[in-house]
Order: sequence, then structure tokens, then C-alpha cells
Amino acid sequence: MNARWLRLDFAAYGLLGLPLAMAALPVYVHLPAFYALQLEVSLVQLGWVLFAARLFDTLQDPALGLLVDRLGQRVAPWLGAAAAVFGLAFAGMWFPPAGAAAAVAWLAAMLVLAYCAHSFLNIAYLAWGASLDGGASRTHALLGPAAWREGAGLAGIMLASAIPAAIMAGDADSVPAGMAWYSAGFALLLALALGALLQWAPAWQRNDSARAGDTPHWRQALDAMRRNRRFLRLLAPYFLNALSVSLPATLALFFIRDQLQAPDQAAGFLLAYFAAAVCGLPLWVRLAARIGTARAWRLGMLLAVTAFAGTSLLGPGDKLPYLLVCIGAGAALGADLALPPVLFAQTTKPGAGMGVHYSIYTLLGKLALACSGLTLPLLAAFGYRPGEGPSAALPALYAGLPCLFKLCALYAIWSLDEKDHP
Repeated sequence: MNARWLRLDFAAYGLLGLPLAMAALPVYVHLPAFYALQLEVSLVQLGWVLFAARLFDTLQDPALGLLVDRLGQRVAPWLGAAAAVFGLAFAGMWFPPAGAAAAVAWLAAMLVLAYCAHSFLNIAYLAWGASLDGGASRTHALLGPAAWREGAGLAGIMLASAIPAAIMAGDADSVPAGMAWYSAGFALLLALALGALLQWAPAWQRNDSARAGDTPHWRQALDAMRRNRRFLRLLAPYFLNALSVSLPATLALFFIRDQLQAPDQAAGFLLAYFAAAVCGLPLWVRLAARIGTARAWRLGMLLAVTAFAGTSLLGPGDKLPYLLVCIGAGAALGADLALPPVLFAQTTKPGAGMGVHYSIYTLLGKLALACSGLTLPLLAAFGYRPGEGPSAALPALYAGLPCLFKLCALYAIWSLDEKDHP
């Protein structure tokens, strides 16, 4: 990474990415299993609660984005309050009251609180990074903080992949105590990262009208976003690319267990994937600074398709080829994480309704994640049964469909003018 990105203020900004990612994975992956297997909550009740909470989480983002725009540089106390709510709600999820009905109601309440707090923190965090302006070198001013943010996020994902899984694999009676320690560690990291952001990160830059408190009404903000053609042209490729990433993420454990028949190797494959992303991320940042952000992202998409294209041909025992797939696709993931937020930031001016803009960005990512869940009933319709071995439908949905979405995203972004998206 270039020396101009090895700045302590950029690191102070990026550190918050670690706890935000550290809490997200257990909520999506481990929490449903905890309530279903250890608390014996019915899958029907659990499914409807999770669906309703995630739908609420998706739809609330534009309102939170407008709130972020209205607060501007007064956002600091709100960030502190949101972090406190997030920490308490995350811990509370693992300590429901006795009884299935009470546990379901408790889970719904904790999810709503956690999703509200996390979404507010995330939208404000992205808007803060997008506000940075280095004058003629604004791309460099955006790439540095983005690299630190996504690198810290990947470190948080690796922590969340290893520690909760180990806790859940232990004795059932020790799970609440183990998750209590994990929650305490998460809360401490969240407090330290937020303190670093507020104390040492580059200041949130606002334009003159924003500093004067002239924040537009929500209709005006949405209308301004509608007129931002550069921003709108990025929405389709970003959503298609998000689908191409979320689909294999949803089906990876099924593919490893049934198609490769290597469930004991799952942790190693996931670790290789995320480690490759960590190693590749600074290289993508440097490449984007040299050839342009949009061009670098296109190359990342090509690498992902190249690495993933042959996955549908793999079968039982193909561990080494799949490990190479994980390394190649993980390296491409670094581009998917670091570059799209920078491209979106390049379509706006500092303070120009960035909260609303980034609320649509986060909404599309959540919508892609929700849509990826539809592959599970689709697999069932094609006759796939978990634990019964290889299936023709599984590699098609795990590898074939994501490659198709990735190629569509590549086609959609290929026409972008590099002058508009440097």
C-alpha cells in the first residue's frame, strides 16, 4: 500500500469496520441455529421473525440516511447512542427469557434494536468516508480510508467465523457464557473503534449549505438523487454484483458438505477465502489509483469469474481445486469490498445528501442478501436434500448463477465513462 495511505488518521477511521463486521455474521449465521437447536423455537416462527426483521432493516435505510444528512457534523452523540444500543441488543440476543413464545418476542425486539443501531452506524460511517476530499487527488483521499475500513471488516469477519463457531460446537450449557464473553469483547472493540473515529479520524467535511444547516426535505433529497445520473448508473451493476457474492456465501457450507463431501475442511476453506481478500485488498487499492477505480473493479470481476467458472465441475474429493477457487475468488473479493463505495462517493460532492445516497447503497446490499435466501426453497424444488450427497442443482446455483450475475454486472459497468468514474 502506498505510503500516503499508511496514515494514522485513515487507520483511525477504518477501525470501526472491525466490530461492525464482527457482529453481523453471528446474527445471520449462528443466531438462527442457537434459537432452533438450543431453545427449540419452531422453524416456522423463527423464519417469520427473521424475515420480518430483515425486511424492516432493508426498508428503514432511506429514513436513516436522511437523518444522517440532517445531523451532519452533529452526528457524534448519535453515534455513541447507536453504539450503546447495538452492543446491548447484540448481547441480549443470547439471553432470552424462558419459554418459546417469550423467546420469539424477545428475539424480535432485539433484532429490531440491533438492526436500527447497526444500519445508522453503517450509513453514517460510509457517508463520513465519502465526504473526504483531497482536492485534485480526491480518489486517493477516498481509497485510503476505504482500504482500511474494508480490511478491518475482513478481520472482523474472520474473528466472527472462528470464535462463535467454536463456542457453538462446545457444550450446550456453556454457549450463553461463551457468547457473553464474545459480546463483551465486541462491545469493548466497538467503544475503542468509535472513540478512535471521533478523536483521530479525518474530519467529516461538509459543503457550505450543509454547514449552514440548509438540509433539504426528504422529497428534495430524493429528487436530487434521482437527477444524479452517475449515481443511478451504478445501482444496477452494484446490485447484480452483490447478488453474485451473496449467493455463494449462502450456499457455501452446503456445497462443501454435500458436493465436495468435506465438511471438516469448511473452516479452512473460509479462512483461505477471507485471508486472500485481506491480502488482495491493498493491491486493488494501488491498482485503482493507477488505472482508475472503475477499470480496477472490472478486472476484479473478471478475476472472480475466471476463478469461479470451473467450480460447477467439482465433485467429491476435489479439495485442492476448490482451495484454489477460494484463493482466487477471495482475492477478487477485495475489489468488490473496497472499490464500489469509492465509485459511489465519486458521484457526489462532500455533504451533498450522502446519507440518503448511501442508504440506497446499503439497501441494495441487504436486498441482495435477502434474495439469496430464495435459493434454499429453489434447491428444495429441484430435489436437493441437505446431507444426501451431490446434486446437479447445487453447483448450478452455487457457481453457475453467480457467474451469470457477475457477467451481467461487468457488462453494465463496462459502458461507464472513466472520466466520470476515475
